Amino acid sequence: MKLVRFGPAGQEKPGLVDADGQIRDLSAIVKDIAGPTLSNAALDKLRTIDPAALPPVDPGTRLGACVAGVGNFIAVGLNYADHAAETGAAIPQEPILFNKAPSCIVGPNDDVAVPPGSQATDWEVELAVVIGEPTYRIAEADAMTAVAGYCVCHDVSERSYQMHRGGQWMKGKGCPTFGPLGPWLVTRDEVADPQDLPMWLSVNGERMQDGSTRTMIFGIAKLVSHISEFMRLDPGDVITTGTPPGVGFVMDPPRFLKAGDRVELEIAGLGRQRQQVVAG
Repeated sequence: MKLVRFGPAGQEKPGLVDADGQIRDLSAIVKDIAGPTLSNAALDKLRTIDPAALPPVDPGTRLGACVAGVGNFIAVGLNYADHAAETGAAIPQEPILFNKAPSCIVGPNDDVAVPPGSQATDWEVELAVVIGEPTYRIAEADAMTAVAGYCVCHDVSERSYQMHRGGQWMKGKGCPTFGPLGPWLVTRDEVADPQDLPMWLSVNGERMQDGSTRTMIFGIAKLVSHISEFMRLDPGDVITTGTPPGVGFVMDPPRFLKAGDRVELEIAGLGRQRQQVVAG
């Protein structure tokens, strides 16, 4: 299934995408695409619904982030071998983890705001994993059973905050609008191999990133198991899993986002995001 949230910001309703690409209103069935809706049992129940029996949604309706009530928004740094190489960093021996603020989450096509005074707002297309079951210290062999599904994440990053402000990476990762999610949450059963998904990002029509999840250093199962060693993951938590090469700060000269730029990004089978960059 492809699950979606639609409507004005703060008033989103749950929906699903039928075989013809039409969004159908699920609000009479579930309250939201969040916590309890994401369990294996709850998703199995949704699969029994005939989408044609649900009201259609106007195609022009705004899309919200594809999951609500995110408690933990966890990111993985330097998790693509080719991205680590372009930055000159050594291959990590264990996943590098940091937090993005859940308050930075917005819809897939909402504006991205450059923070006041920022000179180094950068782009990163990433595969995000949405947790569906309470998970603590799960074995790698069992970790995929905790995954509800996948979505596109734009891990927007302010590099000067991240690297030069004397703190953890999270300083540059959680500004408002720095976490577009969606357009939809694709359930685990519809993604044959999450470690073989082409992905790309363009700025003003120029392709900047063109990679694949094949070059991940730590795969999805490893990441879920590893993170759950240190904390309990709850339904609706999001793990964004790293980016391929082509980010702005490694270019010569570096290139960053500015008001007026247009960003598009896509992961095969998970949909496309389109954002206008504005002054924050």
